[in-house]
Amino acid sequence: MSLMKSLGASAVVNVPAAAVTTTQLHHGTHSFPFLSLPQHLPKLNTTTSISWKTTTPVRTAVAAINSSDTVEKETESKKEYHFVVANAKFMLDEEEHFQEQLFERVRLFKERNMEQDFWLVIEPKFLDKFPNITKRLKRPAVALVSTNGTWIKFMKLRLDRVLLDSFEAESMEEALASNPCNIEFEKPSNWVAPYPKYESGWWESLLPPIPQTQQA
Repeated sequence: MSLMKSLGASAVVNVPAAAVTTTQLHHGTHSFPFLSLPQHLPKLNTTTSISWKTTTPVRTAVAAINSSDTVEKETESKKEYHFVVANAKFMLDEEEHFQEQLFERVRLFKERNMEQDFWLVIEPKFLDKFPNITKRLKRPAVALVSTNGTWIKFMKLRLDRVLLDSFEAESMEEALASNPCNIEFEKPSNWVAPYPKYESGWWESLLPPIPQTQQA
């Protein structure tokens, strides 16, 4: 207070603008009217500065979001399908436990009210994309196809003598398309197993649904 008295009531203390703005020159409920801003300091064009700093990153962020949305939509338009494939004789006639495994999975899906995600495809068209596989296959061929890659790997281990791979397709109709083929197997002359032989055609209920365009 002695300093203030020596300066006099008309004394002016020059305080930088940043300090005034930060502290607001208040202490409790008391203010200091004797402090004032220097008049010679130029005013900053804060509007222009803020506008440039805020709009530029926002425009960049919006552009990035729009770009990522486009990539995601293109990715979502395709789905990955996994498969194991072998000749039809092995898959449908010789592998004795194959029918049981598939029918058990069908029953499980019905009990849990789940949508079927696996099918048997006879002479699938997608094999044209896999020349390294087709050259090792006896024809006609049958593929077990599913959107569940983990299960298909499990079936590869169970069936053993099958080939495994995957591909992408824009629709289920495209993924499960097949070439016309008639499958027939001769009945064995001597069946010694304690259980009956699979009836021919047991696989028909597991074939892909007929596209609406082909329905009468």
